[in-house]
Amino acid sequence: MSTETIRKTKVVCFGEIMLRLATMNNERILQAEQFGVSYGGSESNVAIALANYGFEVAHVTCVPENMLGESVVRDLRKNNVSAEHVLRCGSRLGTYYLEVGRSCRGSQVIYDREGSSFAEAPVGKVDWDKVFEGAEWFHFSGISPAVSEAAYRWTLEALQAAKRNQVKISIDLNYRAQLWNWGKSAEEVLQELLRSCDLVMGNEEHMRSLLGVEVEPGTAADDLEYLEKVCDKTRLIYPNLETVALSIRKGTSASHNWISAVIAHRGEFYSTSEVSIPDIVDRVGGGDATTAGLIAGMLTYDDPQQALDFAVASGALKHTIHGDYSLASFDEVEAFAAGQNPARVMR
Repeated sequence: MSTETIRKTKVVCFGEIMLRLATMNNERILQAEQFGVSYGGSESNVAIALANYGFEVAHVTCVPENMLGESVVRDLRKNNVSAEHVLRCGSRLGTYYLEVGRSCRGSQVIYDREGSSFAEAPVGKVDWDKVFEGAEWFHFSGISPAVSEAAYRWTLEALQAAKRNQVKISIDLNYRAQLWNWGKSAEEVLQELLRSCDLVMGNEEHMRSLLGVEVEPGTAADDLEYLEKVCDKTRLIYPNLETVALSIRKGTSASHNWISAVIAHRGEFYSTSEVSIPDIVDRVGGGDATTAGLIAGMLTYDDPQQALDFAVASGALKHTIHGDYSLASFDEVEAFAAGQNPARVMR
């Protein structure tokens, strides 16, 4: 598909964008005297990756009416994501601190997002029918309803509007145990929301623990026969789902991982080979880039296998880029998925 054709496809993403403060030179937070400043969030990471792939993308969120909120809006715009429907309300931007791991020490995240603008965003302030005008896809994640009861109600409003406008809907389960403390359980909320979705992305553990998918355990996390059963059982419980995607990650250290993925799509099962990622630059956002790649692939290719290969290539390349979101182009991901030698200099 040509880039010109891709640009005619509109995708809407929804979720909180935070100030990211990351330790420098793999320092521990206890050592840090300065932090690298950037912005990010699971859903906006997907939005920016899709914009880099050539799609028309709009992101809906809420930020405070101050310079931090303005910085978020400018960050979206400089990455070709529409901020037309970003609300200005509340008094603070959510923040997270990232201690960047290395070798045998994993990364750690500390959230500071209670009482953020997104967590207190009011329902009924967004013209969702205008947001979804001309859109073909809506993406959100399980993080948004976890933030607060108000954010859950806003997520539900967005989801209902997407259904009303007959837009394809995807959810990345993105379970964050630290956030689910406002009343309802993650299981209750995610199972409710999933019944309105067309595509779910997660891993086999989340399918079992959050969605009630019970199958006889496999011999390993990458046991394809077992993963196919997990996908089939998920679609049996949630017959509205057209696609079930499972990501697979293995690693010997924080600096060297292998990733792959499987999907069940319209009754057929597809898998990828493992991609080795040595010398990881920044793991945060890798799963979001995989999700963005799957959405891009499903909207671009007729072959689900090609879409899945593009998704894993998208996720792998993100690990080589600092920051929350991927800055790879569509052509770069497509070339990597096709096996082009990354050691060659592009001239």
